[in-house]
Amino acid sequence: MATTEALRAAPTRTRGAWTANPWVRFGARRAGRLLVSLWVLVTAAFLMIHLIPGDPVRGALGRTASAEVVAARRASLGLDDPLWQQYLHYLKGLLTGDFGTSLISQVPTSEIISQRLPATLWLALLGFLLAVLIAVPAGVAAGVLTRRGHGRRTELGFTTTSVVLGTIPDFMLGVALVYVFGVQLDLLPVAGNSSAAAYVLPVACLAIGPAAILARVIRVEMVAVLQADFVRTARAKRLPSARVYLGHALPNALTAALTLSGLLLTGMVAGTVLVENVFAWPGLGSTITSSILNKDYPVVQAIILMYGLGVLVINSIVDVSLALLDPRSMILED
Repeated sequence: MATTEALRAAPTRTRGAWTANPWVRFGARRAGRLLVSLWVLVTAAFLMIHLIPGDPVRGALGRTASAEVVAARRASLGLDDPLWQQYLHYLKGLLTGDFGTSLISQVPTSEIISQRLPATLWLALLGFLLAVLIAVPAGVAAGVLTRRGHGRRTELGFTTTSVVLGTIPDFMLGVALVYVFGVQLDLLPVAGNSSAAAYVLPVACLAIGPAAILARVIRVEMVAVLQADFVRTARAKRLPSARVYLGHALPNALTAALTLSGLLLTGMVAGTVLVENVFAWPGLGSTITSSILNKDYPVVQAIILMYGLGVLVINSIVDVSLALLDPRSMILED
């Protein structure tokens, strides 16, 4: 009898042990939020084509297309079916990797994305890496030079420069870079991605603003951390300055910067749309612009999904990274 009761109680204890684990609860919450956000994104992208005034097929084929051609195209796309049936068909297509077909070129949208996505990913990734490589040394150096109220002129110059660079719109910065380095100096190519030199201007355009914002945050955090007791203890032990700043102060100053980095990266992903159009970059940003002008809504839907999915994945990675760096943030959510 006791053995039977023990066996029945064992699964309950096991389930309780799993739910008592904060990492399990954290993962379950994040997975649930990700699924709900993904469903909202997919539904919004589906409804977009139905909420836009007018007939998207007529808009794509033009006013000269006959009514028979428009009706045949609508039937082939399933746009005459009930809305719920179209929604189920849309979900089924997404699960099987079918994002629809371009109304203009009749090319599968998945093929268009596979051709254009790598260029956008490389642009966003290189821009983010350059922003971090600029922001971390600049923020740390400014924090060290302006700690305890020292370096007022340095602080003023750093703050003014970072604010100005952080508020310049990407398209204005891009046009300025094109004019200076492409037209006046003729040093770098200003269109396409056919060479390594062609990456310089669009990557710099994408990275300068976020780097300025991130550097300012790192400086503020660095100044605060350098006044902490553990830094004073490290100094009292006569540790080398590089070890104090980089080994003790910097890791503690990067927690807030990591959160901001995730927000900046999502902003940079969206910012690729403007940058790609300025530099004629063959990525998703330039493709969605031309698709909107041509009223090629299946392509627009698919690209919006890709951008939205990228933002959701980045936010999830940032949440997990913050939990790994500071488990207290995970426990406080319970």
